[in-house]
Amino acid sequence: MRVEIKDIRKYFGPVKANDGITLALEEGHIYGLLGENGAGKSTLMKILSGYQPPDSGEILLDGEPHTFDSPKSALISGVGMLYQEPHDMPPFHIVDNYLLGRDKKVRLNYRAAEAELKELSARYGFDIDLQARVDSLSLGERQQLELVRLLAGGAELLILDEPTTGISAEQKDVLFDSMRKLAHEEGKILVLVSHKLEEVQELCNHAFILRRGKYVGELDVPCSTHDLVKLMFGEVPPRTERPSFKLGQTMLDVRDVTISTYRLTVRNLNLKVQSGEVFGLAGLEGSGQHLLMHACAGLVRSERGQIFLDGEDITNWSYHKTRLEDVAYIAAGRLEEGLVSGLSLTEHMVLAQKKHSFFVDWADSEKVTKQRIKQYQIVGRPDSTADELSGGNQQRLLFGLLWEKLKLILMEHPTRGLDVRSTNYIWNLLHQRRQDGTAILFISPDLDEIIERSDRIAVFSGGVMSRIVDAKTTSVDELGYLIGGQQ
Repeated sequence: MRVEIKDIRKYFGPVKANDGITLALEEGHIYGLLGENGAGKSTLMKILSGYQPPDSGEILLDGEPHTFDSPKSALISGVGMLYQEPHDMPPFHIVDNYLLGRDKKVRLNYRAAEAELKELSARYGFDIDLQARVDSLSLGERQQLELVRLLAGGAELLILDEPTTGISAEQKDVLFDSMRKLAHEEGKILVLVSHKLEEVQELCNHAFILRRGKYVGELDVPCSTHDLVKLMFGEVPPRTERPSFKLGQTMLDVRDVTISTYRLTVRNLNLKVQSGEVFGLAGLEGSGQHLLMHACAGLVRSERGQIFLDGEDITNWSYHKTRLEDVAYIAAGRLEEGLVSGLSLTEHMVLAQKKHSFFVDWADSEKVTKQRIKQYQIVGRPDSTADELSGGNQQRLLFGLLWEKLKLILMEHPTRGLDVRSTNYIWNLLHQRRQDGTAILFISPDLDEIIERSDRIAVFSGGVMSRIVDAKTTSVDELGYLIGGQQ
């Protein structure tokens, strides 16, 4: 297959998401698509995969023009996309999700589907529990299921939008091995949309760079990272130094907490987080750190033990009650748990208010929304819907919804899908929170980020919090050993 994208244009009001982009893709290659947040990468790939139509331009497959009115019509033509947010049905079981949209018969052939799912999973090194429900899977496991569904549907061009964000290092290695096999052995075209330049250098043959909706250049890979960064931003962003802070009294105190689900039990959790402290949680997906986060946010109940916030016992409080105690939770799934598809930025601001009156002052709410858009540098309008924003701008919106004064911020993958400049911007916002005494507890699959941004780090391995280490004296190698259950 040869794929050509010709003069694609897509506008959202005054925002030019794609402004006349032309690219060509050949079989057997892995391409990197790079650019800062809001550069138009995801929009272009959504157009190519049938998720949304272009305003103008055309797509050619082997020289023939194609028009896709849905992701299904694109997949029939051999184009499939793995989105940043998994497009599945969380309450369904894995086999049900696997069969979605593929079999129109009244009685579905589950036996054949399970056999096919097992064969494809084994071929590409994926480990998927066929008896589980999707809402019990980690983000990495959900991505694996989505990828297998696309391959079973006949995808010859696979688009992967930030696929390594939120998955473990082991899952990333499996994914990269699968991508190499798909391209170099099976002759498929792969497009990796990523901000992680080291991954693009490791995996891709060629890179296209977009900036502010326009194509600005391309390079053969591997190449100079300096050249990639300069094309992405127009300049090389300066590296920000992590400021030092004086920590205050204990803000979060977890004492002998045990949390159980049907898949995992985490026992005897003990940790203290001081006001103004950034506390990182490291571990493979499903090791227990998410259960701790959810217990602190009031999303799951603990079997035993106590959780104190600023000296007050909040054990097994509801999420709503915990939130009113000035605890904020930012989930990894932006459109699944943090935002509402179809609602405007103004409507999000109204919903996020701490106090609500019977009537909504829409004029004042729009004024506040404009202020937040400017303050948090969100590329969008008050009437833009959350799903119209790029992943990075959705993340900025989540921070823009936070209340002014908070005691504790709980974050899962805070810089997921963000470029270097946006990552620094988000952490600068968090540093300002630290100065106000806010304690921060966060999860990241990026061990470099955890070491660079944390004061202390708790390491999880197989449902056990193995050790708390000082970020200044530890290393990626040491964390890797501890995550693997070794000393």
